[in-house]
Amino acid sequence: MDLDPKLAIDDAYRTVGSCDAGEKQEEGKKIVAELAALKYEVQHDRALTPIRDDGHPDVAGYNKELEQLGKITWHNAPWLFTECYLFRRISTSFALSTHWKSYDVFARQKIKTFRSSRPAVLELAARYKDLVTQLRSQAPHDPEADALLFAEMCEVCLWGNATDLSLLTSLTYEDIQKLQGSEARRAAEKNILVNDLPQVFAHLRAAKKDKPAGAQRRVDIVLDNAGFELYVDLVLAGYLLSAGLATTVVLHPKSIPWFVSDVLPADFASLLTALADPRAFYETPTEEDTLQGVEPPRLSEAEVEELGFLFAEWSRFHAEGQLVLRPNRVWTGPGSFWRLPGEAEGLVEDLREGELVVFKGDLNYRKLVGDVAWDPTTPFADAIGPLGPGSGLNVLALRTCKADVVVGLKPGEDEKLKAMEDGGGESGARKWAWNGKWAVVSFSKGT
Repeated sequence: MDLDPKLAIDDAYRTVGSCDAGEKQEEGKKIVAELAALKYEVQHDRALTPIRDDGHPDVAGYNKELEQLGKITWHNAPWLFTECYLFRRISTSFALSTHWKSYDVFARQKIKTFRSSRPAVLELAARYKDLVTQLRSQAPHDPEADALLFAEMCEVCLWGNATDLSLLTSLTYEDIQKLQGSEARRAAEKNILVNDLPQVFAHLRAAKKDKPAGAQRRVDIVLDNAGFELYVDLVLAGYLLSAGLATTVVLHPKSIPWFVSDVLPADFASLLTALADPRAFYETPTEEDTLQGVEPPRLSEAEVEELGFLFAEWSRFHAEGQLVLRPNRVWTGPGSFWRLPGEAEGLVEDLREGELVVFKGDLNYRKLVGDVAWDPTTPFADAIGPLGPGSGLNVLALRTCKADVVVGLKPGEDEKLKAMEDGGGESGARKWAWNGKWAVVSFSKGT
């Protein structure tokens, strides 16, 4: 992640410019100035300062940690803390305002990227409608086919992370399509270095078989990115509910704009709105389209019907309490998830009631394993510490690798990857783990 609030500044400046003169515009100008001052601090390696009290309880935790770290500057501080601190600082400028409290400086980017994902969105909508229709038929199910379908749904969810907005600055529209198409997913299967999906499927099947009829079987998903990745998260959630592998899916979004692309509750509403009227969403020219004289292609009647099917399914699940959103400030804290049992005991107790907790994406993975420079052969169950065996939590990490830390690899695997072109080689750096090409799907049972 580039520690540069430029995207936030540009977005806020653009929105302020479209405001009518008055209190909101003046307040917006003040926020833009604060963000520009924050950018100056970063560029000139100034000391990190305490976060102003904006009325939220996580301020004390951030400032306590900052005090414990001592006199640190932007270029001389723990990477994980500094990244989190940056987005918490951005949030404070808006939280202390009157007219901008709920403004998301990254919403415009999220929507733009979801529009760019149109080919993959349409492909998955058609596939999902067919799958759900088949799942609900009276035909007997083949256990082996069910296991393969489960793996495919999870892999779709895994590779949705390939559209992390922080990695898309140099990608073209065509590149995005290549990252998201079904052929790319099949080709990428060999790049899953750790794949515990068979154990996860067996775990969920056993819960379905062993629990009494009518008992709750819940799956929690700690979300990562909005846009196309949230879309594939909902594909997975809808599949789990339709296949009877879960009776409830709880989605855990962030509470503040976070790492550019992370899901807020409003992003869920925006996605459903787009599916409710896909012609308006996909066929209305954007400002960029208008400037370039581009007319977006029309959707076919079949495509509109398939997207409408998704909207009907997911909105029904949500209305009936089977698909739930549960934000928590814990997910935007400054440290690792090793702290959760001590700092968020109520949350951990609640998660224990479910059958599975899925952690999406690179940052959640880094927080799970403490962002520590583990030996890459360290078992995942060991690396997640107090969330591992004995915790009562069944943890699944779906992660495309975008940072050095990685665990659970076979002996010699890291060395082999480093020896590949651009893998790091003699530099000792784990460059192969930086670009999202490789993935790990790691599971730990809580018993």
